[in-house]
Amino acid sequence: MIVNILVAFLLQIIFTVGLIVLFGFLIAQCNKRFYANFGNYGLTVCYITGALGTPLHECAHALFCVIFGHKVVEIKLFQINSDDGVLGYVRHTYNKKNIYHRAGNFFIGVAPIVVISAVLYLLAYLLLPNFVAEISTKFKISATVSNLGNVFLGLFEVLQLFFKCAETWQWWVFLVLGMFLALHMTLSKADIKGAMSGIVFFLVLVLIADVILGLISGDLLNTFTQGVLSVAGYLLCILVLSLVISVIAVAVSYVFRALKR
Repeated sequence: MIVNILVAFLLQIIFTVGLIVLFGFLIAQCNKRFYANFGNYGLTVCYITGALGTPLHECAHALFCVIFGHKVVEIKLFQINSDDGVLGYVRHTYNKKNIYHRAGNFFIGVAPIVVISAVLYLLAYLLLPNFVAEISTKFKISATVSNLGNVFLGLFEVLQLFFKCAETWQWWVFLVLGMFLALHMTLSKADIKGAMSGIVFFLVLVLIADVILGLISGDLLNTFTQGVLSVAGYLLCILVLSLVISVIAVAVSYVFRALKR
């Protein structure tokens, strides 16, 4: 029973928190490279893309503040030429004795990755519905657990499908909007610090839930785990889509860099 609970717990965490951390890191590296390739124009480009991406980034933080019962004290959706270079921020307070509030710090911190990815997925659904229908069938976490090769095969197929859509005007609209949003998914140091302060409490809550479900019924625990993995399948879809857009943005920045020379 203990082994089953631990296995279920690890699967749930790896394919939720693990995916967010992995793709968040990869997207952050892409975005860092993107702005670096613009050299002295990097800040200007950041302001241009930030006019759309930063407000959504901050709204994502504010949304999860509300969900987890935090009080939003002040919010700045977008600003330029600030003394500390910060484009936007959300200041919030919470009850440190409340474990739900403390666990919420993790989600508040990583909110831009989740929310902006979800918005990109929604845009794709509206502009490229056939593509979304296809990728939704490519990433099944249950299949991933049994065969890791399915991940790489699915990713390759998604890339093929995505670029096949380039002959439509909807693809180009999605790509431009997607870049403006994906380029501001990167978490700040304050975001990461906040997320780290809440992750332990979140893990404890998940573990407690797994122990309770496992003690009641092994089948109940398995059902819960499969439900989490099903949701994780959609999470994987939207994170892959966000990463693809970030990689394309980096490619565009390299073209600019080459032309500049």
